[in-house]
Amino acid sequence: MTTTKPATRPACAHFSSGPCAKIPGWTAELLNADVLGRSHRSRLGKARLKRAIELTREVLEVPATHLIGIVPASDTGAVEMAMWSLLGARPVDMLAWESFGDGWVSDVVKQLKLKDARKITAGYGALPDLSTVNFDHDVVFTWNGTTSGVRVPDANWIPDDRKGLTICDATSAAFAQPLDFTKLDVVTFSWQKVLGGEGAHGVLILGPRAVERLESYVPAWPLPKIFRLTSGGKLISGIFEGETINTPSMLCVEDYIVALEWAQRVGGLTGLMARADANAAVVQAWIDSRDFAANLAKVEATRSNTSVCLTLQADESVPKKMVKLLDAEKAAFDIGSYRDAPPGLRIWCGATVETSDLEALMPWLDWAYAQATAV
Repeated sequence: MTTTKPATRPACAHFSSGPCAKIPGWTAELLNADVLGRSHRSRLGKARLKRAIELTREVLEVPATHLIGIVPASDTGAVEMAMWSLLGARPVDMLAWESFGDGWVSDVVKQLKLKDARKITAGYGALPDLSTVNFDHDVVFTWNGTTSGVRVPDANWIPDDRKGLTICDATSAAFAQPLDFTKLDVVTFSWQKVLGGEGAHGVLILGPRAVERLESYVPAWPLPKIFRLTSGGKLISGIFEGETINTPSMLCVEDYIVALEWAQRVGGLTGLMARADANAAVVQAWIDSRDFAANLAKVEATRSNTSVCLTLQADESVPKKMVKLLDAEKAAFDIGSYRDAPPGLRIWCGATVETSDLEALMPWLDWAYAQATAV
């Protein structure tokens, strides 16, 4: 471990967990400006929104059985839309092992006030006992805990013959981890994560069982306009063909299209997952060779390859000092742990980050740790 200031900085020091690093080589000139200043309901506007949906299906490998819609308010809007529109028909099991999962639990218990909601939780660094989930109930869970770096290892714990719906917040897993859509009735994400898109837009993916619920069940509570997915008891199909509920930013849509086209060039979903795996491996190798660092995710199979969270055997002031030092040196931006998580660091390793930048960052972590712990 070197305590000397490294001579080489990452070419791109953007390691934030959202919004995340832009695609390599990104410039504003990559964006198609033809649609700017035009209505999103124009023929061109609808065509570009539909193109974003088509590319999402292709790159994310979403089966034809599932519908894809662009919705307001990032992943949060997509999750809330699903919960407010679908829950209440059955009891619900709410799984949480980090901040955002806890937020969905709170909304169901305190806002929707569902009396038959069951909480199945675990602390930061671990998964709850998935064998205790009752799939006669609806189930809400995050695939990858963005603030804990803990993910479900696969979808094998979800049965094919489930009676309830599975609602999956996949915002920091989509495009980096394999999602089994046969086991997922609702999937949500925001393109500001693994593809480094701009914020404020969410993606809502509905399987046939979710559509059936929407068309056969009316919630007991009123739905705001931006949550309404049906009209006259039928799905509003236009939402899933590029006719958005409210006005989207076409600039953000163009940026998303650019990122998806880049994803195709680097090998599609397989290429994106390989890039994230290689990035996470760099950080894990550093952790494994340092006696003062540990991955917050205790079980290897549950370790995220995107939001890699680590703890340090030091006073809780040390990671905060490291974050400030690295920011001042322009070696790493925005790598502090989430405010509700244990003190430590969170390094984004998604596909838009270059492996060479993470390799350049590791000596800077050694230097910053030595500086922060110096007497």
